[in-house]
Amino acid sequence: MLARIERFIYNYITYSYMKTTIQINQNTLELLRKVRDDTNSSSYDEVINKLTIKNLNKESLFGYLGKKNRKGILNGLRYKNDRF
Repeated sequence: MLARIERFIYNYITYSYMKTTIQINQNTLELLRKVRDDTNSSSYDEVINKLTIKNLNKESLFGYLGKKNRKGILNGLRYKNDRF
């Protein structure tokens, strides 16, 4: 039982705090700094998460395909001669 707990703690620490390095240009870094300061975020990760969640909540795919019926939408996706 103790070994399982130790393994859990090891996995939690190892995988919860792994960091990844990404390359961004100087303009992007300046924008991230400005947004971090404006939103009182503690890290760039928090800034990126806030921006991503904010944009995901705004964007809706409702009506994306227009007012076509299902047959009209699927018509151009597959040809009858492609079927078995």
